[in-house]
Amino acid sequence: MIIMKFGGSSIADADRVRHAVDLVRASLSRQPVVVVSAHGKTTDYLLAAAHTARGGVIDISAVTDYHARLIADLGIAPTLCDDLFERLEGFVRGVSLIRELTPRTVDQILSFGEQCSTRIVAAHMQQQGMPGVAVNSFDIGLETDSRHGAATPLPGIDASLASHVRAVDGIPVVTGFLGKDASGSITTLGRSGSDFTASIIGAALQVEEVQIWTDVSGVMTCDPSVDPRARSLAQLSFEEASELAYYGAEVLHPSTLVPAIRKGIPVRVLNTMHPEDAGSIILPDSALTPAAAKSIVYKEDVCLITVASARLMSAVEILSKAFGVLSEGGIGVHMAATSEATVSLVTDRDYDEKTIAHALERLDSLGTVQVSRGQAIVCVIGEELKSRVRILEEIFSRLGEQGIKARMVSQSATEINIAVLIRNDEIATAVTSLHELILAAPA
Repeated sequence: MIIMKFGGSSIADADRVRHAVDLVRASLSRQPVVVVSAHGKTTDYLLAAAHTARGGVIDISAVTDYHARLIADLGIAPTLCDDLFERLEGFVRGVSLIRELTPRTVDQILSFGEQCSTRIVAAHMQQQGMPGVAVNSFDIGLETDSRHGAATPLPGIDASLASHVRAVDGIPVVTGFLGKDASGSITTLGRSGSDFTASIIGAALQVEEVQIWTDVSGVMTCDPSVDPRARSLAQLSFEEASELAYYGAEVLHPSTLVPAIRKGIPVRVLNTMHPEDAGSIILPDSALTPAAAKSIVYKEDVCLITVASARLMSAVEILSKAFGVLSEGGIGVHMAATSEATVSLVTDRDYDEKTIAHALERLDSLGTVQVSRGQAIVCVIGEELKSRVRILEEIFSRLGEQGIKARMVSQSATEINIAVLIRNDEIATAVTSLHELILAAPA
């Protein structure tokens, strides 16, 4: 048994849906369980409709028109999703009446994307003589906490999930991204939540492998839009993949891998439009390459916050209190550095002015506070770094040759990543230059 997860871009139009279903047909002997995201940009359309409704305007036409075209192009029943659209309009109308949009309501509205896509993909499978069955993940035991927008599955749900999936009379086509909390409210699993769903179900069923079908041919040595010379990695470890995702690799999300790691199930990243490509397989252990590392990733638009104690508090005291302030403000931290009475913290992403201003106001009680926006973290990742005793020298040399000065440097205790803080406008130059550390070795 395998899991085949198809992202929104992989089923964005009728041709791509047909192609995805053909891939499922080719894997019938492996007993596939299909997990799908919402079609194309449906989630964006739904979110826009929700925010428009908060302003008093009811308009779900972008969602309904898009799905109507898709359904017509596939030649399946035109009324297939009508009941879902009626319920969606009801929720949007409710938002317009009270002019309030809560995280709980957002999750409910976003859920209609995946509910539509499972029906459409399953219907096309049936049209092609395959017993596709649309299944809502929240109806088969994917229970979560109540943290709307970034829910976490509850422990102990594997047996129920596996039992429900195995009871489906046909090929299950399951909604990605969605769960349900103890009160029965629909929740969403956050960014790349459909990958997470695939991994959760895969772990519950203890499948042969989890396949993530996307629009790239696996995990790349760097972002190909930055350096076209990027190539796919044949194999990497769970730990390497998690670090890549943590530092910005869009093809994966760190939480996606956790259920698979727990059960030792391989995760394979494949290209929907080029299924002949081998893609990348993620396994418990790393396979060393001749290069200095496996990949260069980056995360842009982070903030550097520096606190210098005016009362000569110890770095430990400043760090503890600063982390507390940022945590209470919902601000995550990616990197930290200390000196005798100074702490520098790098956020995990960009935050709006109000959020940052509120945090700075509270940090001001600790000392002098400075914030620098428009920063970026560039990270070199790979098990190979452990044996490269002069790797820091190589990294600084390559950056220095391009006139780039690292404002902060961090290496993990596992020694498989080295992160440097630079400016946003230096990303392309830094990534391309550091990518040479990989390209210099034979493929």
